[in-house]
Amino acid sequence: MPASPTKTATPTTRQSDIAVEVNALKKNYGDLAAVKGISLSVAPGETFGFLGPNGAGKSTTIKMLCTLVIPSGGTAHVAGFDVVKDRTEVRRRIGLVFQDTTLDDYLTAEENLRFHADLYGVPRQQVRSRLEQVMEMVGLWERRKNEVKTFSGGMKRRLEIARGLLHAPRVLFLDEPTVGLDPQTRSHIWNYIHELRKQEDITIFLTTHYMDEAENCDRIAIIDNGTIVALDTPEALKGSIGKDRIEIQTDNNKDAISVLKDHFGLDSSESEGSVAFHVPGGEQFVPRLFAELSIPIKSVRVARPTLDDVFMNYTGRTIRDAEASTTERMATNPWMRARSRR
Repeated sequence: MPASPTKTATPTTRQSDIAVEVNALKKNYGDLAAVKGISLSVAPGETFGFLGPNGAGKSTTIKMLCTLVIPSGGTAHVAGFDVVKDRTEVRRRIGLVFQDTTLDDYLTAEENLRFHADLYGVPRQQVRSRLEQVMEMVGLWERRKNEVKTFSGGMKRRLEIARGLLHAPRVLFLDEPTVGLDPQTRSHIWNYIHELRKQEDITIFLTTHYMDEAENCDRIAIIDNGTIVALDTPEALKGSIGKDRIEIQTDNNKDAISVLKDHFGLDSSESEGSVAFHVPGGEQFVPRLFAELSIPIKSVRVARPTLDDVFMNYTGRTIRDAEASTTERMATNPWMRARSRR
């Protein structure tokens, strides 16, 4: 059975200092409960991450916090303003980078940002200096006169981050900021995000399904099926498991799972052709495993706890398995198919 959710985790701040505050927030699409009464708070200056598979409720939550979707229940405040009652005030104080690009490919980088400055009412005398500041921050100042259609995917993402910062928001929301990018470009994007934290007085709230990306956050909320199952710092979440992960490959993984349960009292699961389970002192356990497991072992791997292990510990499955089950549900549920197109 998965462990109970970790209880922690809210930094000590005054009520008025909370950048994002969520209480029992819900969103239903017909009979589908996309977000099921989540609660959390984020401190100013914090980088807070939502980690979970596609379809877990991450983007729906972001849309509610950014006033793009009206909640079905509960409350949420961003920069001190209610996301339903004070939508205009919230929008003035947030920046948002969507999963899919929303840049105009036929405008230059500078023209895209100037259009955004007009929408947000940035004082005309400040536009030039602010534009240079944010574009320098993401390494695109020298390309400001180029049309966006000539940019790579990573450059477009950096430009969108610059655009989200242009009006000096209190909270920057990044919805899957590196999805679809190669590992090297993803690493560069995170270098820029770390740099902007040094230069800007800003809170970052991001969603991701990449485990390594979540390690960059001060705290993580693991979300699955619309529910937060654990919330803490990455190190505390990994430490909460207290066990090593062992993966074995055998000629009969189904029988191996049964023997691990009956002989060793271990719960295990199969994913991507391997049987995985957790034990304290993994290296010391391996010799016993070879000696006592009645099914021949083809390979064995021992690893210290990772965030993927944390996800499996709290949900009973890996994040890839969770995404696969979400894909299956979408194929049979018209509400989920419609939501994925929004």
